[in-house]
Amino acid sequence: MRRLVHSEDVVIAPILTEETWRQMEDRKYVFRVALGANKIEIRKAVEELFKVKVERVWTANVNGKPRRERMNQLHGQTSRWRKAIVRLAPGDRIEMMKG
Repeated sequence: MRRLVHSEDVVIAPILTEETWRQMEDRKYVFRVALGANKIEIRKAVEELFKVKVERVWTANVNGKPRRERMNQLHGQTSRWRKAIVRLAPGDRIEMMKG
């Protein structure tokens, strides 16, 4: 397995849904992360990118969903991906959207 060197390679994008906005009130933030990233790498990447202190990390592998195209002729599925939920230390927060 390839080791992820840069923080930008570990944290791909924030996940912004109604549920994740509610979790932000509890200092929990949800990110799409690299498949090969472990909890330690995710913690270090979030702390480095956003200058915050991470208290705890939860991860989940999300399987791809089946898809059909062109009147049932092409069958396939979306890519699998990894989700990370990080809880920040009290007093820390990440500004997801400004303005």
